[in-house]
Amino acid sequence: MTGTAQKVWFITGASRGFGLLTAQQALARGDYVVATARDPHSITAALGEHAHLLALRLDVKLEAQAITAAQQAVARFGRIDVLVNNAGYGLLGAVEEANAEEVRALYETNVFGLLNVTRAVLPVMRRQGGGHVINISSVGGYSAYAGWGVYASTKFAVEGLSEALAMELAPLGINVTVVEPGFFRTDFLDASSLISTRDRIEDYAATVGAMREFAAGVNHQQPGDPAKLAVALLQLADSAKPPVRLQLGSDTVERVRAKNLFVETEMAQWLELAVSTDFAPQQKAA
Repeated sequence: MTGTAQKVWFITGASRGFGLLTAQQALARGDYVVATARDPHSITAALGEHAHLLALRLDVKLEAQAITAAQQAVARFGRIDVLVNNAGYGLLGAVEEANAEEVRALYETNVFGLLNVTRAVLPVMRRQGGGHVINISSVGGYSAYAGWGVYASTKFAVEGLSEALAMELAPLGINVTVVEPGFFRTDFLDASSLISTRDRIEDYAATVGAMREFAAGVNHQQPGDPAKLAVALLQLADSAKPPVRLQLGSDTVERVRAKNLFVETEMAQWLELAVSTDFAPQQKAA
């Protein structure tokens, strides 16, 4: 379903940040919203009671909960037109500093949780013959930063999954877009959304240590307006031909352009070696 016809949204991590703002915007224009969070009372506390709102408990790490939530959504509203995989959190620290438990927990939410919800909702969209999956990534999902390596790796995974899903689902009438926000003025850099690695290694003070200082200083001073991002997501959902990738924020656009130029330049410098590894053409016998 495209255009401005009423849509049914399924949003994870909807108790605050991008998820909450998107739910608010969708409800304000008359859409239906299935808003999920680990504590659904936090959703109704923020949005109030609304005939078009279904607030559900969902810990994305629990696949059974995701399946139940998708079933409840269909039982209430009959369909799911837009899935917004928004739930996730950050981990700040050097790759070497991140222990196995911290890495595993991050992947459980940011990657495996996204997969749980996507697998729960896609059968609904396939039966409908249409829908739109919007996966919230990050500028760090396209270009990594020192101190964000493990977090970026989860978003790189989301980018790869989204690219493949877009190819697999296009013949079925289902669109997939991975959204790459830059630094937006949300609570992402607060302790509620960002965990720092337990271990600190002094050798990384000039890189990761500097990033920790930067993150603390820029918190709630980021250039991106979260309310405008929510409006952009509605415009994306209304598009008849949405992109596979959508960069949001001037900082993301600048970073993506810089990385593309860097990759092209580096590849040109090493092109001779890069193409030298193919099998040599077979010589025809005289």
